[in-house]
Amino acid sequence: MNSIPRLPLARWTDDLINYLQGHWGASTQAFSDQMESLIKGLQQLLISIPPELFIIVIALLAWWLAGRKMAIFSVIGLFFIYNVKLWEVTMETLSMVIAAVLLCAVVGIPLGILSAKNLTAHRIIAPVLDFMQTLPAFVYLLPAIPFFGLGVVPGVLTTIIFAMPPVIRLTDLGLRQVPEEL
Repeated sequence: MNSIPRLPLARWTDDLINYLQGHWGASTQAFSDQMESLIKGLQQLLISIPPELFIIVIALLAWWLAGRKMAIFSVIGLFFIYNVKLWEVTMETLSMVIAAVLLCAVVGIPLGILSAKNLTAHRIIAPVLDFMQTLPAFVYLLPAIPFFGLGVVPGVLTTIIFAMPPVIRLTDLGLRQVPEEL
């Protein structure tokens, strides 16, 4: 029974994590601090806006972009959130989503442009995107925790990694479909 060799995967994984933390720990901590500052700044900004003003602005935006029904739905939904005293938590979540979307666009759009303009880059990026889209989002969270600790930063990074493939693919696709004459 014990004649089958066993791979010491647990030890190899521990060694890899220890090596990465030893060599990249300061960099990941600095990045984590910057991300946390961005998220906290967005949280403070959103929380400082009076809820009534926020609801009115969102209702007007919803009306302009999607029509009267969406505006009414937005007002009802946001009023409910405010009424059950979840406004601050909602603004905290919204700040994390905004940070993830901004960083996703900042990284994803240039990679999509590179993929559209350079065939070699496309051949490298496409399989990586395929891999990223096949894994559940929770899988990205596990390796992020040892490097960035517990908190909002691993969650935002997981969201970025999970949401980035469509940004890259759609940027690539959009540029490839533009006629050469333009």
